Amino acid sequence: MTPLIVLALAGLGAQLVDGSLGMGYGATSTTLLLAVGTNPAAASATVHLAEIGTNLASGLSHWRFGNVDWKVVAKIGVPGAVGAFAGATVLSTLSTEVAAPAMQLVLLALGSYLLVRFTLRGIDRRHLGRPMRTRFLAPLGLAAGFVDATGGGGWGPVSTPAILASGRMEPRRTIGSIDTSEFLVSVAASLGFLFALGNQGIDAGWVAALLVGGLIAAPAAAWLVRYVPPRLLGAGVGGMIVLTNTRGLLTSDWIDAGTGTRHAVSAVVCVLWAAAVAWSFRAYRQDRAQEPAEAATAAAERRAAAERPTSPDQVAGVDAAVTAGRPGTPPD
Repeated sequence: MTPLIVLALAGLGAQLVDGSLGMGYGATSTTLLLAVGTNPAAASATVHLAEIGTNLASGLSHWRFGNVDWKVVAKIGVPGAVGAFAGATVLSTLSTEVAAPAMQLVLLALGSYLLVRFTLRGIDRRHLGRPMRTRFLAPLGLAAGFVDATGGGGWGPVSTPAILASGRMEPRRTIGSIDTSEFLVSVAASLGFLFALGNQGIDAGWVAALLVGGLIAAPAAAWLVRYVPPRLLGAGVGGMIVLTNTRGLLTSDWIDAGTGTRHAVSAVVCVLWAAAVAWSFRAYRQDRAQEPAEAATAAAERRAAAERPTSPDQVAGVDAAVTAGRPGTPPD
């Protein structure tokens, strides 16, 4: 019973992070399963089966709070499902030890970019609202789905930073859309594992425990992402990506750093991450303090635009009034 309770608590915490930051459920849950000796394919299969329910609940919750762009869900979710099915099939027969460090380098670069961008600049609202193009979302979904199935997690860490980096969607809508589209990815990955492995190594009790914890956390995470400032969310996502992939690279065959080195580097990253979040919060408070003045200026501009003459008769009347009041102008 104790392992099931631990798994349920892990599922709750993982979904709380995933639903509010757009990543973390698969990586957290798979890491726990691998720690207790589950083979990679069975661990990924177990997590993806649980994610079918948690992603559905998370998607509904995000939809309820207005965090979902359904066009983005369709454009990235369908290719993601194709990539996930292919990744599940590959993982059932091949090792991904060589590919993992290379992907971690890419994610580390994306995470660093996000951390710096949201810490120093926040959201560039000039691009917000512009449509996300299929030629960008489709290959992104295909790659993210493949990585997610082969690595037991990765849909959020690959797709969320890429969309946030485009600057075309607010963090809360990015996270809500990615969490919702992950339902398609989880279904496709689960089917791929079941076709290739059957139920070999999959514990139904573990699936249920992860699912229960995730279902409890999904509504709270969807509410949290709606009210946490976007600048803080961006810094939080970037810091998590940097920390996770730095640790992964240090333990990979490429580097294989010692325990002391790993702890020291991780500590430095955590300090920098905390400083970035603190700086982002301070900048957010300053932005909030300036909002009343900016709102008053915008309102004055709208009033001036509304009072500005637009019809030819109005323009002629204004010109006549100006001419009549100009010194030295002869009367009609």
